[in-house]
Amino acid sequence: MTDSHPDSAPAAARPQSLMLSFLGLYVLGRDTAVYSGSIIDVFDRVGVSEEAVRSTLTRMAKRGLLTRHRNGRRVYFGLTARATEVLYDGERRIHETGAVNRDWDGNWTLVSFSLPDTRRSDRHDLRSQLIWAGFGMLQNGLWIAPGIKDAASIVAELGLTDNVTVFTAQHAKPTESADLAGKAFDIDAIAARYRTFLARWDTRRPLPSAPDDLARQLLLHSDWLQLVRQDPHLPAEHLAADWPAIRAERVFHRLDGRYRTSTARIVAEVIDEIPAPG
Repeated sequence: MTDSHPDSAPAAARPQSLMLSFLGLYVLGRDTAVYSGSIIDVFDRVGVSEEAVRSTLTRMAKRGLLTRHRNGRRVYFGLTARATEVLYDGERRIHETGAVNRDWDGNWTLVSFSLPDTRRSDRHDLRSQLIWAGFGMLQNGLWIAPGIKDAASIVAELGLTDNVTVFTAQHAKPTESADLAGKAFDIDAIAARYRTFLARWDTRRPLPSAPDDLARQLLLHSDWLQLVRQDPHLPAEHLAADWPAIRAERVFHRLDGRYRTSTARIVAEVIDEIPAPG
């Protein structure tokens, strides 16, 4: 094992976040299963230990995200339908939704709920799912998100249909949409995350201590996916003209294209895969 690379392992990136990025890059859409030793090799390049990799694989298999296949003495991991859905959602966030919302139609989706303290766990789960879907809390018990969101599916999955009201609306005077965005979302914090990404990646040679472009590619995707999943996709018209997500998105796509080319040989040498059984 090599030592961890201090400037190549993002503080916020957990092994599972890196694993999802790896699976999205090298397993999604290929109908293959990857040898656990290959995954350990790749993750060693970004300072994640063998123990952490094995623990993450086991945990994800128990959660129904990975299937385990034995081929001789080797164990391979493939995707379940549930994992495929999660990963394709990430792909859509990156390549279709993007980081900059230039096509907002003026609508907001609103979710109102009231759950007693005896249902604190349900309340926590609902809030977590709303944040994941791009909602922000406008006031206690009232959450909003720009655009038309499928909040009904979130509510139904949690079994809270009878406790939640969902509707769409547009602002009316004296309320302005910019005010709603500023009240429900920490715009400065969102911008700061993009600036951190730019400081890390918008350089002549990103992550110089990383051993190769395969490590850089994995870290780039993990960083970016965390960013866009945390971004509520606020309307660009209500953000600063120099909104840092605009430049950050260009940087991501430029580097992504570069690494997809430069890693082809490394991937062919490192990753051992078999057709996914069944």
